[in-house]
Amino acid sequence: MKGAVLDRGLRAASVLRRPTPRAAGPDAVVEEIAAALDALHGLARDRGLPVRAAGVVVPGIVDEAAGRAVRAVNIGWRDLPLAALLEERTRGPVALGHDVRAGSLAETVAGAGRGARDVLFVALGTGVASAVVGDGRVVSAGGHAGELGHVVVEPGGARCACGGRGCLETVASAAAVAAAYTARSGRAVDGAAAVAALVARGDRVAREVWERAADALAGALATATTLLGTELIVLGGGLARAGGLLLDPVREGLARRLTFQRPPAVTGAAFGDRAGCVGAGVLAWRRADAGAVAA
Repeated sequence: MKGAVLDRGLRAASVLRRPTPRAAGPDAVVEEIAAALDALHGLARDRGLPVRAAGVVVPGIVDEAAGRAVRAVNIGWRDLPLAALLEERTRGPVALGHDVRAGSLAETVAGAGRGARDVLFVALGTGVASAVVGDGRVVSAGGHAGELGHVVVEPGGARCACGGRGCLETVASAAAVAAAYTARSGRAVDGAAAVAALVARGDRVAREVWERAADALAGALATATTLLGTELIVLGGGLARAGGLLLDPVREGLARRLTFQRPPAVTGAAFGDRAGCVGAGVLAWRRADAGAVAA
């Protein structure tokens, strides 16, 4: 979990990071979110800052309008009225959002996508998720839009957690990159960052694993570009911290696949792995402003 006290300019006055207690069950995760919000309220009070609203963004299928976490496989939530539960606990307004759509909001409002109207934001971490901004509006589709990680890039490939085979997530997520290197080399690595470092040092197996992931990602992005007419692709999440090591082959692979389509620019996220946290701040300020108008 990442949290921050953000002013209206989205500058952080205080920050915190806490582990997500997934192994303890879905109720424990809700309790830890509430405890994190309590801690952030305390940090704000210590600085003499009034808290106008809170923004909380979570993975899975999220119905923002209803304030419900509809489904999160990796946490165990199903149709959870999370916003209402947290408002009862904190006694203040809470805006609920989807973590990746919030990341796209942060990047288009104040980051790498500022000024662009047709953006695909892709978070490359333990999984692969994306958010679509079309004509300047974040597309939700009832919480179902943006599942780029489950576009099939290797038909009949490895089994995905979703039940399918050969999904992008099984090839180009940080977890998949690390697992592929370990399987091919027989040497365990501590995450995709370690594989990136080995690529930079000229490790042959690491390079092959990395090139496979980048090419699969480029293929999925070409499909998305064809469907959406995207003008800008913003890559975020932990894997994107590799910078040009990832961006360059993805750009090349994408350009190789496109013919008549508008070629999108490809760039790294300005906020890195903090994009979701900053996006939660955008949602919080919007909720605060809406409450002020209603009052």
